[in-house]
Amino acid sequence: MNTALDQLAAQLEEWDPLDILRWADKTYGVGLVLASSFGAEDMVLVDMWIQVNPHPTIFYLDTGLLFTETYQLIRRVEQHYRVQTIRVATSLTLEEQAGHYGEALWSTNPDHCCTLRKVQPLQQYLADKTAWITGIRRDQTVQRRHAAVIAYDARYHLIKINPLVRWNERDVFRYLVRHQVPYNPLHDCGYPSIGCMPCTHAIKPGDDPRSGRWAGQEKTECGLHL
Repeated sequence: MNTALDQLAAQLEEWDPLDILRWADKTYGVGLVLASSFGAEDMVLVDMWIQVNPHPTIFYLDTGLLFTETYQLIRRVEQHYRVQTIRVATSLTLEEQAGHYGEALWSTNPDHCCTLRKVQPLQQYLADKTAWITGIRRDQTVQRRHAAVIAYDARYHLIKINPLVRWNERDVFRYLVRHQVPYNPLHDCGYPSIGCMPCTHAIKPGDDPRSGRWAGQEKTECGLHL
């Protein structure tokens, strides 16, 4: 147990997300990066961090299977905020993946597909970074229920910062509307959580927000935050 980091997490627990980002930007400088899927939470973080640092390092994992709306939003974000995002991707093409592992690996072995197209590229990208920011919220999944504002990420060997960990979905969309932040239009079409196109489906009102991810599979996480 890292007592000093636990104490810091307890202190930051009461801070506003914007203040957490100010502290993180000052503390970690150029070693700090934001992982963005360009979902609602990540758009809040993009908007907040740019208020602190006009030249933040924002990256995304391009699996080659994202929704058209997501790719369009990435371009819109770059134009709206005048930033250049960083595309992180595997060198393994979808055609090569099919040749090695069979067609539609995301259907036959979604965990392995996520490992190849998300986890491994992320590990490589974070190898020389000091800290990363994510849009994790405690109310998203059971696995995230005890997430801290800040913690040591043993999997990637750096500090992990979750400024929105105490927020709920209403907080997120209230911020987006109030600050006129661009967001993925799929959120208005029954997609509270947006990942790769083959593995993401719209849900009905009242359904678990994550039930549209890997529907019919015993899977709730892509593996990035385990």
